[in-house]
Amino acid sequence: MDIPVEITERALSEVKNILKNKGIPEGYGLRIATKGMGCGVGFKLGFDKKKETDEEYYVDGVQVLVQKREMMFLVGKKIEFYDESDGRGFVFI
Repeated sequence: MDIPVEITERALSEVKNILKNKGIPEGYGLRIATKGMGCGVGFKLGFDKKKETDEEYYVDGVQVLVQKREMMFLVGKKIEFYDESDGRGFVFI
């Protein structure tokens, strides 16, 4: 199965940088998750261990984890890393 969300090269490079330099423990992967936001759905990223209810993907050597029940909210989304003078961070588009 293909990963439901696209991760741009720039975003993937920043994820690799974080994994390498921020002390993320061995065995943790990138968790892509949803969060309730009033009438809609928001998205968040973090690092976590694989759970029984996860789908697991690998993107250029990076383990990506998504809960099965959240897959439908991520289809067609793209994760980009924004790094400009007014701010920096991951954005879902």
